[in-house]
Amino acid sequence: MKEERSKIKSDILLRVRLLYVLFILAGAVVLGRLVWVQLFSSEVAYNAERLASRIFTEETIPAQRGSILSRGGAPLATSIFRYQAAFDFASPGLDSLKTFREQSDSLAKLLAAFFRDKSAAEYSRKFREEHARHYRLVNGRDTTYLRSEGWFSRLMDRLRGEEFATRRIYDTIRDHTPVNIFPREVDYAEWQTLRRYPLLNWNMGMVYRLVERDQRVYPQGELARRTIGLTGDKGNYGIEEAYREELAGRDGKALRQRIARGFYGRVAGGGHEDPEDGYDVVTTLDLDLQDVADKALRRQLEAQNAIWGTTIVMEVHTGEILAMANLGRAGTEGAFYERENYALGRSMEPGSTFKLATMLTLLDDADMSPQTAYDTHNGDPVTVGPAKNIRDSHRGDHVIDFRRAVASSSNVYFAKAIWERYGITGKKQEYSDFLHEKLRLGQTVGLERLGERAPSITTDWKVPDPGVMLVKMSYGYRVRLAPIQMITFYNAIANGGKMISPVLVRELRRGDRVEERFESRTLASSICSRSALREVQRCLELVCTEGTASLYFRDTARLRVAAKTGTAQITDARSREGRYYLGSMIAYFPADNPRYTVLTTIETRAQAGKAYYGGPLAGPVVKRMVDYIYNRNRDWYGRVERHGPRRHPDRIKGGDIAQIRRVADKLSPRASFDHRTGWGRVQVDSLSNVVITSLPAETGTMPDVRGMGLKDALFVLESRGLKVRFSGRGAVVRQSVAPGARITPGATVAITLN
Repeated sequence: MKEERSKIKSDILLRVRLLYVLFILAGAVVLGRLVWVQLFSSEVAYNAERLASRIFTEETIPAQRGSILSRGGAPLATSIFRYQAAFDFASPGLDSLKTFREQSDSLAKLLAAFFRDKSAAEYSRKFREEHARHYRLVNGRDTTYLRSEGWFSRLMDRLRGEEFATRRIYDTIRDHTPVNIFPREVDYAEWQTLRRYPLLNWNMGMVYRLVERDQRVYPQGELARRTIGLTGDKGNYGIEEAYREELAGRDGKALRQRIARGFYGRVAGGGHEDPEDGYDVVTTLDLDLQDVADKALRRQLEAQNAIWGTTIVMEVHTGEILAMANLGRAGTEGAFYERENYALGRSMEPGSTFKLATMLTLLDDADMSPQTAYDTHNGDPVTVGPAKNIRDSHRGDHVIDFRRAVASSSNVYFAKAIWERYGITGKKQEYSDFLHEKLRLGQTVGLERLGERAPSITTDWKVPDPGVMLVKMSYGYRVRLAPIQMITFYNAIANGGKMISPVLVRELRRGDRVEERFESRTLASSICSRSALREVQRCLELVCTEGTASLYFRDTARLRVAAKTGTAQITDARSREGRYYLGSMIAYFPADNPRYTVLTTIETRAQAGKAYYGGPLAGPVVKRMVDYIYNRNRDWYGRVERHGPRRHPDRIKGGDIAQIRRVADKLSPRASFDHRTGWGRVQVDSLSNVVITSLPAETGTMPDVRGMGLKDALFVLESRGLKVRFSGRGAVVRQSVAPGARITPGATVAITLN
């Protein structure tokens, strides 16, 4: 008995031990599997990633591109957000056909009134067609179901024999491709109105996704477009391209969780990184000067039926570019527009404006006396060394000295002087070395980032006919320079011999904080001796009083101007019919204390009755710029004594409040205002005090533009989405829509000026 019990006990213990072993083995298998899954299995990790990617996705938060500003802070290029509603017509929120039709019909009426591009019926038809195309019912089948839920109701239905009912069930095919419902993208103010409309206010659920886009706009239109540049799918150039990294900023990122098909919400935390908006690039451009330069150049190009032209205005002591206009013709008969940056990227033979380099070479390197005279043969063609048919463009001169040669722009004089000192003596290399090393004409001036083309002045005289090259270089052929390099050279003479780099970008800003400031660099502390500097300065003044620029500056007694004109026949235009010329004028003023340097270069074709010499071709533009700058700098002319009582204006146009305040501070005894910036109307009381009232910022109401000039009125009205018809000139006296009335973008308003 005892043995039997012992046997049973042993048997039980064996079975328990087996169970323990089995449990341990099972645990080991499970543990091993867990270790495998966690550490070694790529399939599990792959499936987990796929699942997570369906639920979570990383979103890029675009940084806002910085603005490009004028020196006064006016926007030249800026970014604004545009919005579009991308509808999901297969969203379950739109399954109720009756409700959808009611809401979509209401939305159609409102959109038709807002955009005015199609009727409400057309909008309604579009909504229904898109809904039918994206949400379809297929494979209908009948199914039975209990008519009632409660036991008593089911009992009564059974007694009546109506316990079961039949209904038809459909499968659905949903196409969640988003559909844009606005005919165009809308701005922020428009979206604030649209988002209150049916469906757009999500009264049927999240049935659309708001698409947000950062759009680049250029408030000044074509003004300085080639300098400012362009970004996007139409090309990249100018400041937009050169400073693309600074303007672009750094994108942020956020983790998004899927809420419904096509809709995501941001997850708090989750590696969120805020975007860093781009820097604002502040240029040196003066908008007023740029506008005057553009108009003056455009007028002259049209009057002379020219091909292209450029005008540059530079501050002498800072090197800052105040204006840079570049206009080229669209086709052979088209309008002029900012086609190419000729100022930086067009390297050409400058013609007689290069004689300034020859003058300095003769005076400084060759120690030639200004009293040295040569026979210029009264304009007849002569041979100088190996070069034949050298002639002057005018008659009347025979033996002339250095100053007369500069004033009359004599090719023969400078050809003979250079050949005698560098050709006969075999010093061609010394001549080119002086141009490169002392005058620094063989190098760029620091705007390569913006597309400056390198100059071309030979240093290798192992070429065919080196003597001919030397002679032609003396009066501006066989060398190539861009207009920006020529104005930098002349600016050095105005700046006492110190050559500094031109500056087009003044600083980088983030908000009101200046992150980086740019100033001109000294390219050469002195390009010539003091005696040579004084001599060429006197000669350049003589050009304006007795020489080729005297037609424009001889009678400017109150303002002394120094200038040089130049004309070059374009030798690389042989594939084109006719003769083509490059006419230039470079001036600085006031000559006794220079502050500004101005250049105008124009390419044209020889035509009957049209100018092609540098003076008459470029002179009118330079003259206009000199006059404008002189007239706006009141400290240049003497004080005019007032006779009789001081008169105050009885009316001042409305518009930009900052500009109104500047006018009122100068001309009125007292000016009051409720805002320092923005747009406003002006009232002048009986005591000539000025009261400036700012316009309401609300975009949905009609502003009061009475009293404004046409330019300001157009800006205010068009910025609110209105189309404008106008008649008359002067200030606005009537507007067809009363101030304060509700307006819708796209509506037309008529204004009358007097």
